[in-house]
Amino acid sequence: MSVPRVRSSAVLRVAVVGSGPSGCYTAQSLVQQDARVRVDVLDRLPCPYGLVRYGVAPDHEKIKSLQNTLRAILEHERVRFLGGVPVGPGGVPAGRLRELYHAVVYCVGAAADRRLGIPGEELPGSWSATEFVSWYSAHPDAADDGFLRGVRSAVVIGVGNVAVDVTRILARGTTELSPTDMPHAALTALAAGRVERIHMVGRRGPSQARFTTKELRELGTLPETGLTVDPAEAARDPAYTDPSALPAPQRRNVEVLRGWAGAPAPGARRLIRLRFFLRPAELVAREGRVGAARFERTAPDGHGGVTGTGRFEDIEAQLVLRSVGYRGVPLEGLPFDPARGTVPHLAGRVLREGAVAPGEYVAGWIKRGPTGVIGANRPCAKETVASLLRDAPFLTDRDLPGDPLAALRAEGVEPVAWTGWQAIERAEARLGASLGRSIVKLPDWESLLSAARGADE
Repeated sequence: MSVPRVRSSAVLRVAVVGSGPSGCYTAQSLVQQDARVRVDVLDRLPCPYGLVRYGVAPDHEKIKSLQNTLRAILEHERVRFLGGVPVGPGGVPAGRLRELYHAVVYCVGAAADRRLGIPGEELPGSWSATEFVSWYSAHPDAADDGFLRGVRSAVVIGVGNVAVDVTRILARGTTELSPTDMPHAALTALAAGRVERIHMVGRRGPSQARFTTKELRELGTLPETGLTVDPAEAARDPAYTDPSALPAPQRRNVEVLRGWAGAPAPGARRLIRLRFFLRPAELVAREGRVGAARFERTAPDGHGGVTGTGRFEDIEAQLVLRSVGYRGVPLEGLPFDPARGTVPHLAGRVLREGAVAPGEYVAGWIKRGPTGVIGANRPCAKETVASLLRDAPFLTDRDLPGDPLAALRAEGVEPVAWTGWQAIERAEARLGASLGRSIVKLPDWESLLSAARGADE
């Protein structure tokens, strides 16, 4: 696909909002395709990498190593990282960004969790999986510790990779987690936890679960942890009994689950139970907090869905983590499709009342919805960049007031530059050394910003 180049006499200034994979791939595609492009990557947080830093489980070091690829993009001579710059309420208005840059690409992801919509969902002890992930990933907005206090039995609602992640972390021991960058308070709380049973529950059958086989198999490698699948329950899914007609990924999942059917090996300190055909109906309170999760038994409806049977089961739980998907949220100053949870667009160009909005673009989950693995952001970004560069001759006809960074600073915005992020990295290395570990993440705004300011001292 050929893309018109920016005219040789014009610098094209682009703001990319969000420094996760979609934002970094957008910046990379821009600077690779035209030498006249200058990109500022803005992020609300003082740290880059988005969900690679704050969503990938700490014990998944291979996936987290993607940070090295993203680092190379953000260190490009025509890319600037500007952390600690919120866009929208309390920050830089979207309209002001349009004045400072020829084009703005929003790569803000899908920040909200889907709700269950059942009674008791607001009880203490009921959390989204994302809130739990944020806590053990040291996100500075994470809730205070308290997830595991008094928890003997936990229920994870959902059967995707995030559900597998939180189940695995709940069952991990200190020995396996200590070498990771997990914040020390989370590591200490997990080490002191008394979780004995973890139930991962899906409303449909084993062949329809969304986890990948690699992540599923990891559950079978956890020390001192048993796994069990009720063969009679799973067999309500005809493809569990005979998986030969399934696509290869689902067939491999079923084969792994069939290997765990029946009673677990004796002597395990913890037990993971994978449950199927149970739909959440209510979270039951006991002593002012979650005490059990109530599920309705479901049955296949013959069309790929399930139907309720009117029979219910309570599973003891002092902690319930829902992992039923993400959802985009509106960004002030941009149109929003509430049904899809995305910004309306045409090949990445933002649409306002059906018409293309000049100079406004989207990429990543806010563009296509929360689907696809990390690598899916690369072609998504390329499509948006192709649209932007086709528009470039018209975008650069507009004069800008000068260097956007100077204008932002004049308006009281003081971004965390790349040197500030490097200072945070050094502080996290020092913290890890002081605790006898490797790198340990700084868990709060105060410590992150204090470390970033150290770059200027």
